Amino acid sequence: MSTASSKKNGAREATQPMEAAMNASRETVESFVKVGAETASKQYEQAIAMTQEQVEKTSSTLFRNYNELTAVNQANIEALMAASNSFAKGFEAISKELLAYTQANMEQSMVASKKLLGAKSAQEFADLQSEYARVQIDQVLSGSAKLTELSLQVANEAFQPLQSRMHEAAEKMMKQVA
Repeated sequence: MSTASSKKNGAREATQPMEAAMNASRETVESFVKVGAETASKQYEQAIAMTQEQVEKTSSTLFRNYNELTAVNQANIEALMAASNSFAKGFEAISKELLAYTQANMEQSMVASKKLLGAKSAQEFADLQSEYARVQIDQVLSGSAKLTELSLQVANEAFQPLQSRMHEAAEKMMKQVA
């Protein structure tokens, strides 16, 4: 048995370098697979981190732009409402002025009519008619000037908020371009 056992030992000794080489190859393959898996995992994590960062930057920019656009639209609506309110108040003032003018004109026409009906001669009638016509022309010119001035004032006041808004928008655009 000693020969048989020495043959077995010799066979074992002869296969040991092969087993060692196979074990080394297996360890190398396992190490390569492990390193490859770790590298792939790190690259995947980096890709996800970069994607998240880009999504956050894009979202932040979109929300900031949305908020700016909302603020601009809000300011535009406020300017439009201020202009509308100013125009409405101005229109009310013009309407009151027209009403007062019409009422005063009607009262003067009634007084003039009574005077004309009470005229005792054709000359007095002609003089009263002439005076009434002169007063009417003066009132028309005066009322017209007053209404024109009031209309210009209303227009300027009504367009002031819109003009201010346009000026602000132009300045903002110029800053962005520069």
